[in-house]
Amino acid sequence: MAKYFLGVDGGGTNCRIRLADENLTTLADAAGGRSNLQIERGEPAYRSIMDGTREVFQKAGLDFAETRNTFACFGMAGGRLPSARDEFAARAWPFAGVQVFDDIDIARAGAHGGDDGAVIIVGTGSAAMAMQNGVRHQCGGWGFHIGDQMSGAILGRELVRRSVDAADGLQSASPLTEAVIERLGGSVDAVMNWSFPKDPRPPLEAGNATATSTLLGRAPAEFGALIPLFFDFYEQGDPVAVELMAIELGYIDTYVRWFKARGVGRMAAVGGFGTRLYPLMMQRYGDFIVRPVHEPLHGAVILAKQIFSP
Repeated sequence: MAKYFLGVDGGGTNCRIRLADENLTTLADAAGGRSNLQIERGEPAYRSIMDGTREVFQKAGLDFAETRNTFACFGMAGGRLPSARDEFAARAWPFAGVQVFDDIDIARAGAHGGDDGAVIIVGTGSAAMAMQNGVRHQCGGWGFHIGDQMSGAILGRELVRRSVDAADGLQSASPLTEAVIERLGGSVDAVMNWSFPKDPRPPLEAGNATATSTLLGRAPAEFGALIPLFFDFYEQGDPVAVELMAIELGYIDTYVRWFKARGVGRMAAVGGFGTRLYPLMMQRYGDFIVRPVHEPLHGAVILAKQIFSP
């Protein structure tokens, strides 16, 4: 009887599904919609995975009934809390077995081909995780408001703060700080307006008075969108960009020390920002830094086989 493995990389805006055979050869891939477990208690994620599963079996030329011989592993955004993972795994799945992980677990498995090692996610957000001698180590990943120190969103926010200070004359300006002010409206007043967009919803009645519109902060991705501009000026040697890059690498230093203290021997990075940092990290950390062997989606397939094969 044939055995199949299905992997899912479930993200906040989309989801990817891969079906593989017993040798982990990819049979088909599919894509679905948003898949964060914190959205509507995982209902959109469930629909996306089920729709994607039907699609990959159809593409692979297999009857959907073969799901009963298929073992699945999901790496899900919003899966940091064990309760969210357990609740999602308990849904009505057609598979022979299901294991739900945080998305960083499949990133780690893919980066090291299922072997021991660490991974940092450095994109709009950031997090860190390692497997070493059968022990799982995880830190970070607590979100924009209280964590994500390595992230593009945090660096972008610090870049805006630094640019406003420079415009006020509190710190030295540079072509980068001037470009940021220009990008966000051309003046500090405009930057302040940008940073607090007003709630587009109409005012609410509050007792006998009318509640004023709420000031909303910008989303992490909107700060992270400044990272390409940051790199343009960093590559030109802009002094403020160099200053902020040193802070960014200092955050990564903290995670590298944390991993090494736990006996971890190598670390990979994933995420758009992390990929761009590779030359600096390799120069800074030597052979402790390695390139990912596989993408996170294939890491999910690897974990499915490791968990469900004898």
